[in-house]
Amino acid sequence: MSIETVSVIIPAYKPDEKLLHTLSELVRTGFTDILVVDDGSGAAFEAVFEKVKAIPQCTLLRHGVNRGKGAALKTAFAYFLDNRPDSAGVVTADADGQHLAGDIAAVSERMLSGGHIVLGVRDFSGAHVPSRSRRGNRITIAVFRLFFGMKISDTQTGLRAFPRSVMAEIAQAKGERYEFETQMLFLMSQRKIPFDEVPIETVYLEENRSSHFRVVRDSVRIYSLILGYLLSSVAAAVVDALAFFLFKSVHFLGFLPIPLTWSAAILARIISSLTNFLINAKLVFHGKADKGTLIRYYILAVAQITVSTALVYFAERLFSVTAPWLSTLIKAAVDTVLFFLSFRIQHKWVFNR
Repeated sequence: MSIETVSVIIPAYKPDEKLLHTLSELVRTGFTDILVVDDGSGAAFEAVFEKVKAIPQCTLLRHGVNRGKGAALKTAFAYFLDNRPDSAGVVTADADGQHLAGDIAAVSERMLSGGHIVLGVRDFSGAHVPSRSRRGNRITIAVFRLFFGMKISDTQTGLRAFPRSVMAEIAQAKGERYEFETQMLFLMSQRKIPFDEVPIETVYLEENRSSHFRVVRDSVRIYSLILGYLLSSVAAAVVDALAFFLFKSVHFLGFLPIPLTWSAAILARIISSLTNFLINAKLVFHGKADKGTLIRYYILAVAQITVSTALVYFAERLFSVTAPWLSTLIKAAVDTVLFFLSFRIQHKWVFNR
């Protein structure tokens, strides 16, 4: 199959002449189906989109108001699945001229030959790369390795090719704006969808001033899954401490045949773990809070406590540790590692629908 069987998707919000240059280069390279999504750019940009409509290889899809890059991609995905039954897949590219036609073709060809999702990855070591982009990519690479166990060279790339077979599943990813592209990667990790990488040119025009990325707001959206997990863990710890204090204070557990401290600690942990489960199920991983999920959650919780205790015990024996403060440091180190591992297991097993 050739790139003529691949549809190019370009979300566009308030584009300039760089979009038209990209389109002409794509046509010259051999692409015959280009879906451009006007994401509510407004009347001031009508002249640009009139030129887009005049290109025979282009189909213009429109949002009445700005809904975000993720919404634009989903609109194009739905249109492709409904109207391009004989096409092999799609490749997404940006409208600001940062993706060269040759690279878009290379990513598409790798997708056609391998049958996997393909990411076009950039080299961030060059001096011309804006420091904001370099730092952002390094942080997200580390986050993906720690939390998801995914080795990705460029987590922020907008140049991605998707075979038709995975598009309906990928479109289920959460988010309407820039976070949708990150949520795609989260979903690929959860569903164990394979992907390839193809090196592409690293192009930054005018220090990337044309980007509509809002650093604080969009970063919060992108990291919402991980931030939610962290906040859920903190909330559970607070609930655990408050419940323990309450049970120790009211003294109504004296009828139990175990010491008050033990009974208060056990009941507090039950309440805090249920709190953590419900928050993770409803707000973090968006899974089902049903019986099966609850059983998997507590299997993981018991295993985590057992492994933590065992590792601390053996470390104390191996290194002859007697000082309480040193045992506490060992436990903190062990629990930190298990914290990241627990996230992966909850993401891929406990709350995976």
